[in-house]
Order: sequence, then structure tokens, then C-alpha cells
Amino acid sequence: MLKIVIYVLIAAVVAAAAGGGFHLYRVAAKNKEEMSRYAGQPVEVTRNFGKTLVVYYSLTGHTRAIAEKIAAKTGADMYEIKTKEKLNGTPWFYLTLRKQLKAKNYPELSGDMPDFGTYNTIFVGAPVWWYTMATPLYAFLQKADFGGKRVVPFSTQGSNVGTYFADFAKEARNAKVLEGASFNNLPAEYAQAEDNKVSRWLNDLPEK
Repeated sequence: MLKIVIYVLIAAVVAAAAGGGFHLYRVAAKNKEEMSRYAGQPVEVTRNFGKTLVVYYSLTGHTRAIAEKIAAKTGADMYEIKTKEKLNGTPWFYLTLRKQLKAKNYPELSGDMPDFGTYNTIFVGAPVWWYTMATPLYAFLQKADFGGKRVVPFSTQGSNVGTYFADFAKEARNAKVLEGASFNNLPAEYAQAEDNKVSRWLNDLPEK
């Protein structure tokens, strides 16, 4: 009986590994196909967004990298969403996040809120957690009132944005939400293509 149980467990592990490997292969193939559309010479941003602010939350650094690209291309100021308690990416941490999302009990933030009144355009980005916005962004949006400003969301994720943008539009109080963009976590070989993707997205947005 014990041998049967062991064989079943081994089979389950092998099946899970095979499924995970196939998923990673599909994601890599999709990333390669998408980034091929943005390959080539650097794309210049020609849009004028007026005085611009980039608000972001980043756990691993990818969202920060995208935020920095946006800021560099638009001449924007930057504001980092920070939590009072440092978050980390342990397996049990993500279980805690799921409970936070279900209970709408988000982490406490540190620092003062930015003054949106002086800006024409505000970009706001965060990672996708559990197919929606990262909980620190939920906490930020609970406190934010954009006062009728143009707000542009962006996300970073492994492969699936889930309901990130729909949830953002619901939570962004008094915001004129423009079309957002999502950015998968990519290896360094796609750095230029990713940079061009940011530029093309910005050039597709309406000016101030």
C-alpha cells in the first residue's frame, strides 16, 4: 500500500513539473512573438503630456524599471508607494496576500501622499498579484483622489494581467483613466524591444 502511495505522489510531482514546464514554454514563445514586433532602432517619444508624475509600487524591481523608463521618456517626477512593513516574496506571503484581497485589508503605507493638483498626467503602476492589483496599490487608491486628472495605469506580471485594469478603473477615484499597458517579466535580451514598447504605447496616448 505504501508503495502505491509513493508511486501516486511521484506521478503527481512529475505531472505538475511537466505542466509547469509546458506553461513556461508557452509564455516564452508568446513573449518572443510579441517582442519581435518591437525590435529595431530606438523609438522616440513625441507626445507632450504636460507636467507628469509616475506613481509605482515595486517588489522585485521590474515595475520600478518600467516606471523609470516612463519617467525618462516624459520628463516626469516619480513617487514610490512604500509599505510600513517590508514585504517579501515567500510562498506563505502570497497566501497572506490572498487573504488580504478577500478581506480588503491592505497593508499600511508610509510617507505622505503626492499632491496631484500640480500635474496634467499621472501614470500609476504595480505588479499583478493573484490576477489583480498588488495590495499596496489597492491601499494607495483607497487614499487617492485624482481630482479629474488624466491617469494612465500600467502593470507588470509573469504572463497574465487578470482583472488588473478593470479593477484599477473601479478604484481610481475621480480619474480620467486612459488606456494602460502591461509588461511581462522578460530576460535582458528583450531590453531594447521592451523600451520600444513603452515608447510606442506613450505615442499612442492623447496629449494633454
